[in-house]
Amino acid sequence: MSRYLTKGRIALLVIFSVLIIDQVIKVYIKTHMYWHESIRVTDWFYIYFTENNGMAFGMEIFGKLFLSLFRIVAVTAIGWYLARIIKQGLKTGYIVFISLILTGALGNIIDSMFYGVLFSESTHSQIASFMPEGGGYASFFYGKVVDMFYFPIIETNWPQWMPFVGGEHFIFFSPIFNFADAAISCGIIALLLFYSKYLNDYSYHVTKKS
Repeated sequence: MSRYLTKGRIALLVIFSVLIIDQVIKVYIKTHMYWHESIRVTDWFYIYFTENNGMAFGMEIFGKLFLSLFRIVAVTAIGWYLARIIKQGLKTGYIVFISLILTGALGNIIDSMFYGVLFSESTHSQIASFMPEGGGYASFFYGKVVDMFYFPIIETNWPQWMPFVGGEHFIFFSPIFNFADAAISCGIIALLLFYSKYLNDYSYHVTKKS
């Protein structure tokens, strides 16, 4: 069995599995829910459909085109790095976590590049349709990233006696994210937890060789 599950094939399995799950969830949400529609799963977990122009967890810092091009450059660099570490036979866990980061970034690139062309706009009163007659809601590269996972684990008000924020509403955890964002976060956290020393050693050897 191990003869068939080479490090390269494991990486491809992770990439295709995560990418398919991510896109199936996004397309389903996009074509079945109104914009900002919410479905309560538990008190601390909601399916909340929203879209953003920015980076992971809805952050918006730079222009849309810049972000799309930056994602492509980043995915290309990570893909090159992944191919390199597979060829070098690095640890399987390390390869899996790098694959998660790569796939998460790739999943959001697909939204940015194609969703504006493939779908009509989602609104409070209109559910998006696939390949609408009048064309999509945006041009190539200007699509919005679909987000849907919302975990308001703690929702309360700050005590009145607290300076600056007293009496204000507080939510932990407030970002709304998607499966691709989760793959990126899990990959990064796992690398820091299990391969921080390994990362440092590898960086040292690469720098020394160059």
